[in-house]
Amino acid sequence: MSHLSPLSSLSTALAATIATAAPSLVSVHSHRSRATGFVWKPGLIITADEALADDGDIIVAFADGTTRAASIAGRDHTTDIALLRFDGTDVAPMPLMAEVPPLGARAVIAAADQGTPVAALAMVSKSAGPWRSLRGGDIAARIELDTRLRPSSDGGLVLDATGHAIGMAVRGPRRTLVIPTATIERVAGRLETHGRIARGYLGAGLQPVRLDDGLGAMVMSIDKSGPAAAAGLRQGDIITALNKEPFRGMRGLMRELGPYSVGAVVELAALRAGEPVQVALTIGERPA
Repeated sequence: MSHLSPLSSLSTALAATIATAAPSLVSVHSHRSRATGFVWKPGLIITADEALADDGDIIVAFADGTTRAASIAGRDHTTDIALLRFDGTDVAPMPLMAEVPPLGARAVIAAADQGTPVAALAMVSKSAGPWRSLRGGDIAARIELDTRLRPSSDGGLVLDATGHAIGMAVRGPRRTLVIPTATIERVAGRLETHGRIARGYLGAGLQPVRLDDGLGAMVMSIDKSGPAAAAGLRQGDIITALNKEPFRGMRGLMRELGPYSVGAVVELAALRAGEPVQVALTIGERPA
């Protein structure tokens, strides 16, 4: 009686893992862009926002060779998550597991290229805590893989060694990043309900400036109908502090303007013609 070698067992397990995920994978064709998506809920597909064209028709190709039209239900460029809607509830969603893999764990990227499933084997090269993207999105965990991602695999599923889907693969600078399940569920849930992720809005164009005792943000322009104008900020004012915390740069300011900031009141300290002023500003919602 012959016994399978460890390598053969691994190969068989990997093939079975990809075969399980394949029916939920789709190729996303938008204008000249090609990417991958996966069925999140009946009639709803998650894909990578950055790989999605800004206009034009969207066609999704399924593993069975069929194609269907899709429309954008919502997108959030800060977390690279887009939600597509298509007619039909006959394609089974791929369950997502809220797990963060440990450093060194094996992972499989399951994607699609013109409807045909494709796969890549990877290792988790970084597994860390929450982080904020350069566009201001809150990501639940920093997960990086040690492999490059082909363009058409952008938006594919990342599976752990047990075959569970733990996130979405997206292209990062020189590495593949994983948008974890916790972030997908949070953002996609709001996109399904509201069509967009609300972002805070000051209604002022700001320019960082260096002061004798630190940094400031000069008001270069004012939206006459925005929160800054309503609060009494003027062009030429220099913001020096937010809620009594010294201004430390535009990235810190962006943190104050996240999805849950709309309606919050912030206390701004500013210099006006060299004289200190205090302004209470109610954060608005950034226009679509």
